[in-house]
Amino acid sequence: MRTESNIFLEKLLDAPSPSGYEQPAQRVFRDYVAAFCDEITTDIMGNVIAKVGGKGQNLPKVMVVGHTDEIGLQIKYIDDKGFLFFAAVGGVDAHLTPGKRVNVHTSTGALPGVIGKKPIHLMDSKDRETVVKLESQYIDIGAKDKEEAQKLVRVGDAVTFESSFTRLHNERVASRGFDDKAGCFVVAEVLRLVKESGKQLNVDLYGVSSVQEEIGLRGGTTSCYSVNPDIGICVEVDFATDQPDVEKKHNGEIFLGKGPILARGPNINPRLFELLNCAAEAENIPIQHTAAPRATGTDANVMQISRGGVATALVKIPLRYMHTSVETLSLNDLENAAQLIVAVLEKITSRDEFIPS
Repeated sequence: MRTESNIFLEKLLDAPSPSGYEQPAQRVFRDYVAAFCDEITTDIMGNVIAKVGGKGQNLPKVMVVGHTDEIGLQIKYIDDKGFLFFAAVGGVDAHLTPGKRVNVHTSTGALPGVIGKKPIHLMDSKDRETVVKLESQYIDIGAKDKEEAQKLVRVGDAVTFESSFTRLHNERVASRGFDDKAGCFVVAEVLRLVKESGKQLNVDLYGVSSVQEEIGLRGGTTSCYSVNPDIGICVEVDFATDQPDVEKKHNGEIFLGKGPILARGPNINPRLFELLNCAAEAENIPIQHTAAPRATGTDANVMQISRGGVATALVKIPLRYMHTSVETLSLNDLENAAQLIVAVLEKITSRDEFIPS
């Protein structure tokens, strides 16, 4: 991966962005893509929409979207001793939170804390075998009492898990927030590759970093309504099944480093799916496949049914340990996903070619 792209990826991952609190990450996205687009806007929801115009008038609109929000926590209550009680923003696993270092994002900056619970020595034997509910866990910032804590933290402040970008072997990396900053990164790289190629496409391209996906596909819904695309490509993550404890019967054989995943099912336009396959073959880009027999639970789902309907595809990045602070993927899969989308953009000539017949 080129150095500038890698720096952008690390900055994007480091920026806090729990659902509803995405703007630190959106600022990183805006700063990076500004050089690669003709115009850039931020809507009332906080979605960032970057446009690269094509060659001609009344061209098909193609929207490529990845969501920037991540799972996190939100402060709900401060007790008399200064401990902070919290609720989940998105799908937080209560198995994993005790003992985590966190950052509470206050009006004056990030405040470090740790998540505590009753020590195992003081628990009844039956309680040791059950998951400690999130409501029984709390954040310790070192405050002496409620009064001191309230000077530092407000109810409603967002919390992220402390995590660092970690390089593993074989171009694999770990961090919090790859769901779905991996998708945002690919969207940004698509804009860069198109702009730097010097080619003018036969489409108007809209690269979108959406918000609030983890709590109901909200930004994907509103941004798609605003852009009103003819064709949409959602870039997401999906479960890798090449780890010991994941059942392949559920999600097929999906490996890190063997290319992006193309989903197939009722959420996916069959002609766009085949065009992606053809582009991968023509460009010698490795791909994998997954079946999606229902709504996919991604921005692709709301994109497909926006207004009069959108020809939609879903390109996924294989990911291990989803919704943890050590989500793990292959950098090669990110690069291949961006190259695949650029290749298919060059093949699109008409908004009518995706109408089933």
